Amino acid sequence: MLQIQQNISLKPFNTFGIDVKAAFFAEIFNVEDLKALFNKDITKTQKLLVIGGGSNILFTQDYDGLVVKISISGIESLIEGNTVKVTAGAGVVWNDFVNYCVAHNFAGTENLSLIPGTVGASPVQNIGAYGVELKDIFHSCTAFEIETGNIKTFNYDDCHFGYRESIFKGDLKGKYIITSVTFNLKTEAVINTSYGAIETELQKRGIEKPNIADVSAAVSHIRVSKLPDPSTIGNAGSFFKNPVIEKYEFADVVSNHPDVVHYPTADGKVKLAAGWLIEQCGYKGKIAGNTGTWKNQALVLVNHGNASGTEIFNFSEQIIDSVKSTFGVTLEREVNIL
Repeated sequence: MLQIQQNISLKPFNTFGIDVKAAFFAEIFNVEDLKALFNKDITKTQKLLVIGGGSNILFTQDYDGLVVKISISGIESLIEGNTVKVTAGAGVVWNDFVNYCVAHNFAGTENLSLIPGTVGASPVQNIGAYGVELKDIFHSCTAFEIETGNIKTFNYDDCHFGYRESIFKGDLKGKYIITSVTFNLKTEAVINTSYGAIETELQKRGIEKPNIADVSAAVSHIRVSKLPDPSTIGNAGSFFKNPVIEKYEFADVVSNHPDVVHYPTADGKVKLAAGWLIEQCGYKGKIAGNTGTWKNQALVLVNHGNASGTEIFNFSEQIIDSVKSTFGVTLEREVNIL
């Protein structure tokens, strides 16, 4: 039954744990509720914010409008030869989806273990980790068009995926609400352990021929060792994107900083490790009032308990300025500021 609540605290609905209020709030459990909501006048008179797990948001003030939390559940799979199409509701917790796939031996999501958030947000952000991006396993998604109330299917080419980007963050931002996502996975795994510390972790475990469960467990262990648990300390995972720069720009950086951590990209550019840049500026584990960076990963900003969103934002500004003055590189926030 669709309910619209008023003056609701958003603290439970954002992983930074920022205690701001929404003027109006509705939780959506199915497409019918979504259609019913957008038949109401409130959706035409109030500004709109759609959230999933709230893991990519920093609230700096109360939200004077309607917050819609998408909690559409359900996972279905269809095996076709050595390919399996798995469809999940937009409200499914991402790591629950990964665990489902690993448990059923559906390969492709294992490197994306323990990324916070929900399935519906995954194509918007083109989430990625340990050498795999969402676009690598994406088949299609269904989305509710706010203006018309119609459900539209978006295929791979429709989504214009880029590094932490998609059409849903660009031309179609605010026009659609994703309701489900379908993934192309495999019943025969092609294991990818080349990125980060996965191979080292597998060696520590004495695993020479890993399966997808081994890879998922290794990735999960690495993430837990580096990243704080949002249920314990407020954070939104990686706060900044890894900057991608042109080769001539990289030549300037590496001439002054020969040990800079970097990776080539498929389009001939160079990706720099934002965490390394921030750490070199002295910010790893730094505490500033009620906020700071995580002790094991400078890329993660945390709420030590009573930080306001503005306090965290201002701290991120300091980091951006410091990296710019030291390396000549401008960091871009991965987290949405509201």
